[in-house]
Amino acid sequence: MAKRDYYEILGVSKGATEDEMKKAYRKLAIKFHPDKNPDDPTAEEKFKEAAEAYEVLSNAEKRAQYDRFGHDGMRGGFGGGGGGMNMEDIFSQFGDIFGGGGGSPFDSFFGGGGGGRRQRKGSALRIKLKLNLEEIANGVEKKIKVNRLVNASGVTFKTCGTCGGSGQMKKVVNTMLGQMVSATTCSTCSGSGQVIDKRPPGVDSTGLEMQEEVIPIKIPAGVGDGMQLSMSGKGNMAPGGGVPGDLLIVIEELPHESLQRDGTNVVYDLFVNFADAALGQSMEVPTIDGKVRIKLEPGTQSGKILRLRGKGIKDINGYGKGDQLIHVNVWTPKKLSREESEMLEKLRVSENFAPKPGKGEKGFFDRIREFF
Repeated sequence: MAKRDYYEILGVSKGATEDEMKKAYRKLAIKFHPDKNPDDPTAEEKFKEAAEAYEVLSNAEKRAQYDRFGHDGMRGGFGGGGGGMNMEDIFSQFGDIFGGGGGSPFDSFFGGGGGGRRQRKGSALRIKLKLNLEEIANGVEKKIKVNRLVNASGVTFKTCGTCGGSGQMKKVVNTMLGQMVSATTCSTCSGSGQVIDKRPPGVDSTGLEMQEEVIPIKIPAGVGDGMQLSMSGKGNMAPGGGVPGDLLIVIEELPHESLQRDGTNVVYDLFVNFADAALGQSMEVPTIDGKVRIKLEPGTQSGKILRLRGKGIKDINGYGKGDQLIHVNVWTPKKLSREESEMLEKLRVSENFAPKPGKGEKGFFDRIREFF
């Protein structure tokens, strides 16, 4: 079943502000919260669907990737993780929207008083990944080394003595309307409800240490230079076992020695001598998948464009594959020997060598319109 558009799920336009999306998501979260809909088996799925949409659209980088490539730009382990999110994941990530941070964040909506511990989220990591044209055309799986912060071995945690593990500090104020309770995030544990108990030498107060890790990355076919992919949970870890940050992969496209990319098409400039163009010739040309032999018909004109169907790049959205376009360029020698000059002088006056373009001969602009 095709996935619904994220903007449609939240009921907002593509130009919606962050505040508008937050309000829309909060409204849907309240409406479809499973505790409020015990007799509706679809409520939890709709709740998760809304969380997935907000998880992508509330992140500027993921939103730009989704706007450009749609759901296919999120596949392969990149982008939104809503499909595998459980209720605890959702509450821990979006506790600020719900007014609390875990446990039962909807208590604040339905009169329960709110509050609760908040899981920290680790920072994101950004790397550049260089790919050649063959890898971009067909997709590739890479293993890359990443230095990321991880929970150090031997570190233990204990309940925060300031907030008693709640993650919040509550203050009671007497007013003419009675007592009012306000809650703020605990400054000692930053809302996690835990502080470090023991740590080995060399580990800082966060309980994290830098470690090199080899991470497999599956790159879909059709990515482009400057495109950014995201792997959830592969960035820096958070103190106290919080939610890991994301790994952001920026694609850098390496130039090919003879082929050029034009969207999903591949372009090759074929230079031929006058004799081959006039007499016709069989010759090899490079493609992404290796060399292929083509037939140059007798009388081929300079500027002619030959097409090799399906020899281009896969579309990242799954809309087929591009072609290879071969631009024929008839090479004119810059220096001639006396014998060559004499031969051409004889041919110059030949009636056969006088330009006589027919109706079937396309000019430059006609050829451009034909292909684009």
